[in-house]
Amino acid sequence: MKARPIPWVLLRGLTREQGHWGSFPERLRAAQAGHPVYCIDLPGNGMLNQRESPTRVDAMADAARAELARQGVAPPYRVIAMSLGAMLTVSWAQRYPQEVARAVLINTSLRPFSPFWQRLQPHNYMPLLRLALLGGSAAAWERTIFEATTRCVADNAACIEAWVALREARPVSRRNALRQLLAAARYTAPVARPATPLLVLSSARDALVSPRCSRTLAQRWQCAHAEHPHAGHDLPLDDGDWVIAQITRWLAASR
Repeated sequence: MKARPIPWVLLRGLTREQGHWGSFPERLRAAQAGHPVYCIDLPGNGMLNQRESPTRVDAMADAARAELARQGVAPPYRVIAMSLGAMLTVSWAQRYPQEVARAVLINTSLRPFSPFWQRLQPHNYMPLLRLALLGGSAAAWERTIFEATTRCVADNAACIEAWVALREARPVSRRNALRQLLAAARYTAPVARPATPLLVLSSARDALVSPRCSRTLAQRWQCAHAEHPHAGHDLPLDDGDWVIAQITRWLAASR
């Protein structure tokens, strides 16, 4: 009897939604023929922006599990997750290892392995704090995020315009943004790595989260790691083909 193709589940980070993946899901689907791809929004973001964001990473993981169940997508899953999404993936794999067959963690940062000034690099404090306290237009928000997270996008104006449209169509409330930030700040990962096979991907020019966080995590957990030489925090946007190539190579090596 032929085995059921294991679906890929894509999870974004703080205040981001499935629309921010751009063309990456379609490219992944083409490269991983036969394996369906699902993009899941967390409560408070994207299609679920009217819901209250959990203040615990474990609860976010449970929300992702519930959303997949609602869509009729059964485990096990292969998960690709960025930043905050990678945190909840670690929680998920730790508590329900039978559900997460493999996980790719992109530009994440985990306590207790990295200090707070590496988990959010200090030059971001004032621009983000100013927007959080004083507010700003959708364009101001998205321009600030773009400058902090990307390095290789060919058409900056078009990308920012698309992100502004997403923010205006499905805005994330300030309350939910703070609740997600609280969840990320208070989460502590297990010292021992989950049983799930892990691939850690990072970007050498990540201006938001220090790439040292991923290097340290891969070293401590003794898992596969690859670093892009010039991409920024939003690695799937900056060089999605590189991400897919690393995943394909990792899968082939494990076979």
